[in-house]
Amino acid sequence: MAFDVYGVGNGIMDLQVQTEDAFLQQASLDKGVMTLVDEEQQISVLHALSKHQINYCSGGSACNTMVGISDFGGKTAYACKVGNDEFGQKYLNELEEIGVATSSQADEGTTGSCVVLITPDAQRTMLTHLGISSQLNADDIDEAQIAQSKYVYIEGYLFTNAANKAAAYRAMELAQKHSVKIALTISDPFLVGLFRDEFLSLIEHKVDLLFCNLEEARALTNKVDPIDCASAINQHCKNVALTLGPNGSLIMHEGEVIAISSVLVDAIDTTGAGDMYAAGVLYGITNELSWKQAGHLGSHAAAQVVSQLGARLKESFTRSEIEHLLHEIEHLLA
Repeated sequence: MAFDVYGVGNGIMDLQVQTEDAFLQQASLDKGVMTLVDEEQQISVLHALSKHQINYCSGGSACNTMVGISDFGGKTAYACKVGNDEFGQKYLNELEEIGVATSSQADEGTTGSCVVLITPDAQRTMLTHLGISSQLNADDIDEAQIAQSKYVYIEGYLFTNAANKAAAYRAMELAQKHSVKIALTISDPFLVGLFRDEFLSLIEHKVDLLFCNLEEARALTNKVDPIDCASAINQHCKNVALTLGPNGSLIMHEGEVIAISSVLVDAIDTTGAGDMYAAGVLYGITNELSWKQAGHLGSHAAAQVVSQLGARLKESFTRSEIEHLLHEIEHLLA
């Protein structure tokens, strides 16, 4: 196979800014959540942050995961839509440098952006302007790249827009046509309130691996206990990766509950923690690691990314580093 994973998601330029809680209060922003804004609102916020240092990074949830898999040495492709502007060119150039393949071309329009406000408690408050990424559609999905992949990875944010949703369904249709497995990440708890029945249908009929956090799992299943939630999902979906924040994660595979411990670090920025966890798991299961090893790899990768600013690892993993990490994990679990 040419690719381990083919991702579909929003092409969003991330602008990460460290700020104080007072700024959120002054701007009447809800802390810790993602809010969709129009271009005028985004420009206004950026103007208010003009004296802050801003870290730029090509982003979007699924993009972060594809880059993470690449950091482990995996092979990925990514479908998105960006504008023919400075952000768009920077976005595509960065993916090329990292080694993430894409058939996407810059089109006329404004590239989407996400201002990530990081407070001292490491919480992130996101203001997202989708821009031209909202025009990603079924025609942007590359059948040849999907046919050469082991997994297709879909981000839940795509379901908020008709064109984006069509792209997601086209990718899943082609995955099933070519016997490629499908992974879905719920992305955000608010999406369950909007698309619960649709997500449940996908989990029952199309999805091979579901990524979600505990809040999302509870909303999907109407259960409280993490194992009960994972078990309920596992009745319809072969594999479940349920993250539990500082309490680690649970993986359900072939009816077996695999407990994954967390890695204690001093968190600076939680941006991308779930994305990097998914990267570790997906890299592992597409590169001959056990599900248990893959889960622990995801846990360590997530811990590493929250201990720094931004959703990307500062340095890629070498194969020897991965093997050394897995050896340490097995030793601790013995």
